[in-house]
Amino acid sequence: MKHSEDDFKQDTIHDMPEGSTPDAPSNESRRSFFKTTGATILAAPLVLTSRKSEAQAIILPPSPPTTPWLEELPETVEPVAQTDLLTDSYLIPQGEANTLYDECGRDKHQRWADFFGNPQLQYDQADTYELRAEEVMDHVFHPDYPPQLVWNYIGKFENGDPYPNPTFHARYGRPVIVRLYNELPDNHVGFGTPEISMHLHNLHTPSESDGFPGDYFSQTKSGPTLSGPGKYKDQFYPNVYAGLDDFPKGPNNPVGGDKREALGTLWYHDHCLDFTASNASRGLAGFYLIYDALDSGDEHDPNPAALRLPSGPYDYPLAFQDKRFDANGIQIFDQLSPEGTFGDKITVNGKIEPVLKVARRKYRFRLLNAGPSRFYQFHLVNEANQVQSFIYISNDGNLLPKPLLNQFKVHLGVAERGDIVVDFSKYALGTELYLANRLIQTDTRGPGNVRAPGMRVLKFIIDREPSEPDVSRVPSTLRPIRRPTLAEIAAAPVRTWIFSRKNSMWSINDKFVDVNSPAARIAAGGMEIWELQNPSGGWSHPVHIHFEEGHILKRFKNGVEVPVPAHEKGRKDVYVLGPSESIRLFMRFRDFPGKYVMHCHNMIHEDHAMMVRWDIVV
Repeated sequence: MKHSEDDFKQDTIHDMPEGSTPDAPSNESRRSFFKTTGATILAAPLVLTSRKSEAQAIILPPSPPTTPWLEELPETVEPVAQTDLLTDSYLIPQGEANTLYDECGRDKHQRWADFFGNPQLQYDQADTYELRAEEVMDHVFHPDYPPQLVWNYIGKFENGDPYPNPTFHARYGRPVIVRLYNELPDNHVGFGTPEISMHLHNLHTPSESDGFPGDYFSQTKSGPTLSGPGKYKDQFYPNVYAGLDDFPKGPNNPVGGDKREALGTLWYHDHCLDFTASNASRGLAGFYLIYDALDSGDEHDPNPAALRLPSGPYDYPLAFQDKRFDANGIQIFDQLSPEGTFGDKITVNGKIEPVLKVARRKYRFRLLNAGPSRFYQFHLVNEANQVQSFIYISNDGNLLPKPLLNQFKVHLGVAERGDIVVDFSKYALGTELYLANRLIQTDTRGPGNVRAPGMRVLKFIIDREPSEPDVSRVPSTLRPIRRPTLAEIAAAPVRTWIFSRKNSMWSINDKFVDVNSPAARIAAGGMEIWELQNPSGGWSHPVHIHFEEGHILKRFKNGVEVPVPAHEKGRKDVYVLGPSESIRLFMRFRDFPGKYVMHCHNMIHEDHAMMVRWDIVV
């Protein structure tokens, strides 16, 4: 959609104060080089406009039509198989970077000795995995489109076959080491960059394994916050609850931390500086599910405290991405334009308009908006487009204190997650249901109105009876929550972050990202209130804060307080700022000092400088 002159005037009023000049991004030379080599990039064409003499993405034709419901998703999403990383004595995971044997120059793993005792990992101290970022030449998004190039994280199924973008099953109290090899081609042509930095969103993870955007690496290059390139990087995920220092590990707390702060539905994706949107859209994204004694992943769990939510084949993750395809059915993406490329086709676990066959019983669906820029409002509908009910149990990976019963919609900004339970036993065999997106959006500015019937993106067919009785349940209470006290709120200093447009880029507090310089230094153990503001009348920003989660205290629209929706009353790590909105949230900063970021998770805005570094300091 072309923007009117008034739209741009509004941006100028809000985002370019008189006399202001743009700050140079920390990687200006890299960005400049990239922009001068745009001819090698498979992307939407650009046109110069006379008004600002700047590159603007032209209006693209729609993606070619596709015949719906031709491909089936697997009935079960299997966990990735482990890899033994202790067979080669030179390559055993260790606290220090193993640069002598081709590991990139990362910082030392924090608290390694606390978890493992020895400088090197010993047998059975952690679950160990291997991922390889690879170029795949024959991915099929839809049978009407040709096989084509994607990038995937490749693990292994239990039988040894390659497993693209595998799903991890982890447990609190059991550390995980993921060895990530970068095998993307240095001579890559097309959108994306072959340097990578994998972010596990939003585990309580030390900064050196957080996937900091400046920690990108390949065999020949390294980011400004690494000390050198390498073939691989070991990611250390301790799988402890947040609040490890306040709630230390002991006989009555075997995991360590505050179990009220457990997560469940997480995901990992590339976070390379300036190229998150293009690399993640290329296909570098997957799920990381984590369980504990309460949310145990076993509906047969004899522990009376276990929730016994749907499990195994009936615990099913679904990732949604918006993509655009040219007249030949090949994916395109314009990583030069700050407006990006808005997708008009929605993939579900990498497929367009797939079918999922289900049994007549309860399922837990973990819905993820994997970006890069589209918002969704999903409704479950029947053939006549009549909306069906479900139970909403989790937002942003956090179980709510109580389930939200008889729900009819899930609204997801980019990177938000929503877990729902659908009871298919209410329907006859042969019933067909659909997940439909009813949120209208025509460009990367953000969503508009909700309109029925919407776009159907996934078809369910109830094709069988369950193989055993359904013993799963949704209890009336889920996970308790630790809310800040009035005294804590009163004592917390307030820090303001303004998300705005500046000189056709995206800024926070009127500055562009500088990964070498923190905009805030917060003492370990500190507490603050962060106020997120979006003065624009036209753009939406799903703001993501790494590492720590927050509690929304208040929401405002045009300066007037508005109610906080029920699904946002738990802990969150993505905060959707609509036009002219602001949010006040309470944050704690604990356990692992170091460098982290906050950014708009509209990945296009993020790549065009709407990101800020903040540090926890001791």
